Amino acid sequence: MASELDDQQRPLLAGSPSDSDSERAFDEDEKVIISITSESDSDDDSPPAFSWRKLWRFTGPGFLMCIAFLDPGNLEGDLQAGAIAGYSLLWLLLWATVIGLLVQLLSARLGVATGRHLAELCREEYPKWASVTLWLMAELALIGADIQEVIGSAIAIKILSGGAVPLWAGVVITAFDCFIFLFLENYGVRKLEALFGILVATMAISFAIIFGETKPSGKELLIGVLVPKLSSRTIKQAVGVVGCVIMPHNVFLHSALVQSRKIDSTKKGRVQEAMKYYSIESTIALIISFGINVCVTTVFANGFYGTPEADGIGLENAGQYLKDKFGGKLFPILYIWGIGLLASGQSSTITGTYAGQFIMGGFLNLRLKKWVRALITRSFAIVPTIIVALIFDTSDDALDQFTEALNVLQSVQIPFALIPLLTLVSKEQVMGVFKIGNAMKILTWVIAAFLIIINGYLLLDFSSTEVHGVAPISILSVVLTVYVAFVLYLIVRGTSLWSRLTSSVSK
Repeated sequence: MASELDDQQRPLLAGSPSDSDSERAFDEDEKVIISITSESDSDDDSPPAFSWRKLWRFTGPGFLMCIAFLDPGNLEGDLQAGAIAGYSLLWLLLWATVIGLLVQLLSARLGVATGRHLAELCREEYPKWASVTLWLMAELALIGADIQEVIGSAIAIKILSGGAVPLWAGVVITAFDCFIFLFLENYGVRKLEALFGILVATMAISFAIIFGETKPSGKELLIGVLVPKLSSRTIKQAVGVVGCVIMPHNVFLHSALVQSRKIDSTKKGRVQEAMKYYSIESTIALIISFGINVCVTTVFANGFYGTPEADGIGLENAGQYLKDKFGGKLFPILYIWGIGLLASGQSSTITGTYAGQFIMGGFLNLRLKKWVRALITRSFAIVPTIIVALIFDTSDDALDQFTEALNVLQSVQIPFALIPLLTLVSKEQVMGVFKIGNAMKILTWVIAAFLIIINGYLLLDFSSTEVHGVAPISILSVVLTVYVAFVLYLIVRGTSLWSRLTSSVSK
């Protein structure tokens, strides 16, 4: 296609793929592409007028993306923040969600403007050793997230079965959700998106019911959202709130999801239109996710802040604590919690499987069938998750500590998705006229630095409290040195410093 374009069109389509150099995220012969254009659309480059009907046709990817803001790891961070810090961190949850939205919009922008997703572009942007390292880091983060999600779903099954189904059996049951995903995808992406809409609605209704039953203070809620407060006692929960919001695999996923709509990338107006509608629907999806997270945080702030139980609440015992504290006048609150947690776990495990396909296929340029990639991705997480379930099935405290370690694992992987994203959306060779401007570039790099510092604190805090002995500390020191060196390499390569260094070396 690109060879047939004149010189004026080339800058616009700098990142457009050809059939020979990139596998489409969604194949037309699999009937998952949704055509957006119509015969009534004009042929010029100006974006058409706003249309509610067209917004509906673009709606879907944002709701799959928002699941990562509602996974069991986030819910556990919410309830612990509420129980230990009360309402005081709601403002931070709000701004963390805003930052997450900005990152996801950049991911969507990359996918729409280039017609390729982040993993594919990383394979082309970086040398092979760096690309393979990024792939391994993405897979490691995905496995950590998947373990949390599957465990969360298994806990929900255990709750809803009255304890009859042990944790390991719940893990096996959850493992089969990828077959639901595969089945629905065969009938088109809209069926899959409808499933996620139902799951998000289930979470919203479940946690809204719990909110209504426990009656948190509306005044304290507003003060918590609008008035920033932070103390040394709640710094760990604050870092957890920020660290849980941006998930590395979700950054890769969103850039692929937006390609489920067929857009004429030769026309600037069509690309701008797609970016506009994706921005609107992603914002709506994250407003809903923010509301759900607020419900969970305030429920536990109202019930357990300042109580002896606050430090011991986790996903598995949270429902029982709610039942003992509030009982539930109209609804069995324990089972409502279980239903909401099940929807969270099931939806996030399916999106994790989905993300794993794009990550593996993009970085390794695999031509495997999608169901084969899905089974491989599923297997990476299920085996270690069953082991975790067998080890921690009888120990809530040990499971909570392991979950905290998984949060740290995912947090330290954020630079390996975020820095490549910022690098690529800033390059004219990749984005053409849709590269971000200097003001946005400065803002996003400042946010990236903030997130890296926050997650660095989380890693150091975890290391100081959980790692003991000369040998483990020595190994950790070596790992940290390599980690910092690779992050610095990505930062230098993603800024103008790289071009200066390479030009000076060539001279």
